[in-house]
Amino acid sequence: MKQLKLVLILAVLIVATGNSFAQVYSPGDYRDGIYDKENAVNKKYIPDTHLRQGDVLWSKRVWREIDMREKINQPLYYPVDPVNGRISLFQLFQKYIRSKQIIAFSDDQFLLPMQPAEIEQKLITCLDIDEIGVDSLGNEVPVKRYVCDSTSICRNIGKYRLKEDWFFDKQKSVMEVRIVGIGVFTYDEDKEADRELFWVYFPACRPLFAQHEVYNTRNDSERRTFEDIFRKRQFNSTIVKESNVYDRGLNEYSKGIDALIENERIKKDIFQYEHDLWNF
Repeated sequence: MKQLKLVLILAVLIVATGNSFAQVYSPGDYRDGIYDKENAVNKKYIPDTHLRQGDVLWSKRVWREIDMREKINQPLYYPVDPVNGRISLFQLFQKYIRSKQIIAFSDDQFLLPMQPAEIEQKLITCLDIDEIGVDSLGNEVPVKRYVCDSTSICRNIGKYRLKEDWFFDKQKSVMEVRIVGIGVFTYDEDKEADRELFWVYFPACRPLFAQHEVYNTRNDSERRTFEDIFRKRQFNSTIVKESNVYDRGLNEYSKGIDALIENERIKKDIFQYEHDLWNF
């Protein structure tokens, strides 16, 4: 009797195992991976706490540049073409500016919103391409073709500029920083200089940043989002301006190594202020 029960149990297990291996997939079950990615899609950003002017004991406004040529900053630059649902920071701006979920401004004070026609002119690159054509007699002649597209500009993004406020919150007794805006700059090969495209208001972008993941070089299953990159300050940057009576940038009074020394001096001043508060 016991042997019969054992045989029946084994038969049930074999049938159940066979059914598990005989699973039939429908087209809706196909996915590029072993699980559904839900973290980035359902992730919500954490709003900043309310800040009263009376709580700010000290503040300093600085502008800093994030250079896309630096390796640590490349997760913001790549991919230049969408890959497996991932897009670059500039492609994110393109997508949501065109859908009017992000407003583009022509100044870093967010007073002059750009018109749709002006935005498209900024987002589209037009080039004269030299080609060889054939005239009516069959002779080869040089021909110029005017080509416009909105993808090549992604490859020419050279820098992002952050406008941020460092402040000491006496209510919490901590030094904090909040990014106010992001400026997008492309490299102009004709002028061999950076050209400003537009500015966006950072707090308005945060809900969208939290929904798009960024490549993690160390762990494919732990993809961070653009929100994480900026909030955790996982980028390298150089200060190019601080608030001053002349409203001038570092490059207007220092060059080369002197500009780097001035950049470090500003960083040290911010650190030194917080340090001196706790110096008993």
